Amino acid sequence: MYLKKVDGPRAVTLPDGKVMSRADLPPPDTARWVASRKLAVVRGIAFGLMTRFEAMRIYGLSDEELDSWTRAAKYHGKEGLKVTNGKDAGQPKR
Repeated sequence: MYLKKVDGPRAVTLPDGKVMSRADLPPPDTARWVASRKLAVVRGIAFGLMTRFEAMRIYGLSDEELDSWTRAAKYHGKEGLKVTNGKDAGQPKR
């Protein structure tokens, strides 16, 4: 079996005990950024699976975009990374 040479760890253990590997990261050609993919990138950086610079290079992200994902994930979790459209966007749920 052949393993591609990568800088850094191939897998990390998250605080909840789950193991996250590079296979759990979105593919480099990702065009549709759903909340779960954004969260995977943010977690990958936060837990040392990849560097911030590496994520920006691989996914073509700007500093501002990655900062907004990180803030949203920190304060609102996966829900904060969702993009809402329509007349109800930004309105509290009843």
